[in-house]
Amino acid sequence: MRVRAAAIVALGLSVFPWFVSAQGAVERSPVPEVRPEGVVVTAASNVPADVGFRAWVDAFRKRALAQGISADVYDAAMAGVAYNAKVVRLDSRQAEFTKQIWDYLDTAVSDLRVSNGRAAVEEHADLLAEIEARYGVEKEVVAAIWGLESAYGTFRGDVPIVGAMASLAYDGRRAAFFEEQLIAALRILQDGDTGVSDMAGSWAGAMGHTQFMPGSYRAHAVDFTGDGRRDIWGDDPSDALASTAVYLQHHGWTKGQPWGMEVELPEDFDYALTSERIKKPAAFWNARGVRDLEGAEIPDHGPASILLPAGHRGAAFVIFENFHVLERYNTADAYVIGVGHLADRIAGGAPIRAGWPRGDRALSFDEKRELQRRLLVAGFDPDGVDGIIGPNTIAAVKAYQASVGLVPDGYASLDVLKRLR
Repeated sequence: MRVRAAAIVALGLSVFPWFVSAQGAVERSPVPEVRPEGVVVTAASNVPADVGFRAWVDAFRKRALAQGISADVYDAAMAGVAYNAKVVRLDSRQAEFTKQIWDYLDTAVSDLRVSNGRAAVEEHADLLAEIEARYGVEKEVVAAIWGLESAYGTFRGDVPIVGAMASLAYDGRRAAFFEEQLIAALRILQDGDTGVSDMAGSWAGAMGHTQFMPGSYRAHAVDFTGDGRRDIWGDDPSDALASTAVYLQHHGWTKGQPWGMEVELPEDFDYALTSERIKKPAAFWNARGVRDLEGAEIPDHGPASILLPAGHRGAAFVIFENFHVLERYNTADAYVIGVGHLADRIAGGAPIRAGWPRGDRALSFDEKRELQRRLLVAGFDPDGVDGIIGPNTIAAVKAYQASVGLVPDGYASLDVLKRLR
C-alpha cells in the first residue's frame, strides 16, 4: 500500500490497481471493510441520490454526536455538503484498473521525479535533516514518499474531504470504513487544525503533502513547527514530512537498514524460496549464491527475503524488515519498491539494472478471478476467488508451475492463465 493482500492500510489505502497521472501522485482507494451487522444502508436505488443523501446526513448526525462531535461542528461542516456522484463512481471502478510493475516504476521513478526529488531535498535540507535526527528516518525516504504521494507537494488534491467521505459512507461499497474516516475528519475540524474549506485531498480521502487519510492523521500527525496546528495541507510541508517520519518510526523503521536491494540469482537457484514469507539471514542467501550487482555477498541487515515482482524474467530483490515498514504506508509491492528505489536514486543510486518482461500485459480483474477459479479446480487452492493476487494465490501459482515443469516463480501471468485454460 498493496498486491499480495488486497492492499492496505497504513493510511487506510490500497493500491492495486493504481491510477497514475503523468508526474503526479499515485492514486489509490481505501481498503475494503465489512460493514457491521445491524447497520442499515439507506441508499436505495429508487430514491434520488441528493434526497437520500440529505436524509442520511440528518440521520448520521445523531451517531456523530454520540461519538463526541459537537452539534455546532457537525452542522457547520455538513451544511453545504452535497452528494458527490463522481467519487462514488471512481471508487466502484477501481478494480478495473491495473498496471504492470515496470510501467508503474517508469512513472514513479522517472528521471524527472528523481531530479525533482534531489532538488526538494536540497531546498529543504535543514528541515529534512532535523526530521531525520529527531525521528530516525532517512531524509531520502521521507522525500520519496512525498514525491510519490503528491509530486513533492504539487498535486495535493482539491476534492472537499468531508463531502467525499460522506458520499462514500452513504453510497459506497465500503461504507463502514468511510463512516470512520468521516468521523475522523470531523474531529480534525473540531480540534481546529484546519477548516472545512481547506480540508481537501484526493477523491478517496487522502490529504496533504503525503496523503494521510483522516484516521491516520488523527493517530500520527504532529505539529512540527510548533504553531499549535498540525497542518499537512498548506504550502509549508514541515508538519506533513515530520508526520510521515513519525508514522514510519511508529511502525518500526530502522535507520541505516536498506528497504532492499537488487540482486542476481544463480542459474541453479531454488525458486521455491522466493517469498516474503520465507525470511532467512544473509548467510543463508549468500551460501546459495545470491549476490549484489557488483558480485559481493549480501550484507547482514537481519532477516531477509527474495522477491520477484515480475517472475524470474524480471528484476530480483532481497528485502529487509524496512520493506515491511513501508508496506504499512501502502501494501502494494510496486509502491514499496517505488518508494525504496526512488529514495535510492535521490541519494545517488543507479537505476534498476535487470530487464522486465515488457511484452506481458496485465491481467484484468476478471482474468485474475478466472485464474484463481482455475487454480482451485486444478487442485491448487488460492484461498479465495477475489481478483487479488496475494500470497496465497502466488503460492498456488508456484505449486501449479512446479507441477507442469515451469519455473515456480509465482508470477501470475497471462501465460499461466492460458495454460490453465
